[in-house]
Amino acid sequence: MMKQQTIKVNKEDAGNRLDKTLSKLLVDVSRSQVSMYIESGNIKVNNQISKASYSVKENDLITIEEVAPKELSVEAQDLGLNIIYQDEFVAIVDKPKGMVVHPAIGSEDQTLVNGLLYEMEDLSGINGVIRPGIVHRIDKDTSGLLMVAKNDIAHVKLSEQLKEHTVNRIYVALVYGEISAKQGRIEAPIGRDKTDRKMMAVVADGKHAVTNFKVLKNYKEFTLIECKLETGRTHQIRVHMKYIGHPIVGDKVYGPRRVIGEDGQMLHAKTIGFIHPNTNEYMEFNSELPESFNKMLNEIE
Repeated sequence: MMKQQTIKVNKEDAGNRLDKTLSKLLVDVSRSQVSMYIESGNIKVNNQISKASYSVKENDLITIEEVAPKELSVEAQDLGLNIIYQDEFVAIVDKPKGMVVHPAIGSEDQTLVNGLLYEMEDLSGINGVIRPGIVHRIDKDTSGLLMVAKNDIAHVKLSEQLKEHTVNRIYVALVYGEISAKQGRIEAPIGRDKTDRKMMAVVADGKHAVTNFKVLKNYKEFTLIECKLETGRTHQIRVHMKYIGHPIVGDKVYGPRRVIGEDGQMLHAKTIGFIHPNTNEYMEFNSELPESFNKMLNEIE
């Protein structure tokens, strides 16, 4: 099924890149969808296929042919999830490194959501069938703790805590270089990288982001740190540590071209603390470093 819409460029948007213009005008279409439409030739300017970098002109006619996305079906799968706590409102899961949180094109199964559907009968439906129970995410190659909402009331209350930055989230990371200070605070706005929209970066017009860190141990050429998030921007710790010249070991996106480590960044969501959505009592959970992380520490010792 395909539908088509046409947009006429006004004076205000003239001179902007095609992809930037569409991201602004199509409020119900994600940036990744815009890029996909352009790359697949589903977007034309004045009946001509155009590149993302095309500079639009006043009165240009942009035609978008929207292809209905492939429907994703999510099935329950026994993935042996490590559920360290659950009641009728919330569950805490220790996600292994290498597992995607929810299904998407290219990652239709073997995700945390597939495992949750196998383990639990009740999950919140606020984020739809693809992301039931998912209140927040951590990257595929980041291990550690996640909150899962088991009903919509719990989902709303946990989301409010995340929005108000009252959830206690502590990560452990191994970074390149020796950090001489015992602790530090990185306050730098994060947004889409201006040259690569798939990456995040510290940019002047980005969203407010704060990461506090303290040094746990110094190694020769490496430092083990603990990071406490005040905000929760996409790839925040990875971007902030790169920004101060200490990217995370194993990070294929924000680290050096020559990657050491076998399976992604050495970043682990160690602690999560929050107010229980029903009892209003503070709860806190901790997770041990995974075997691959400890193996790396032993190798550089």
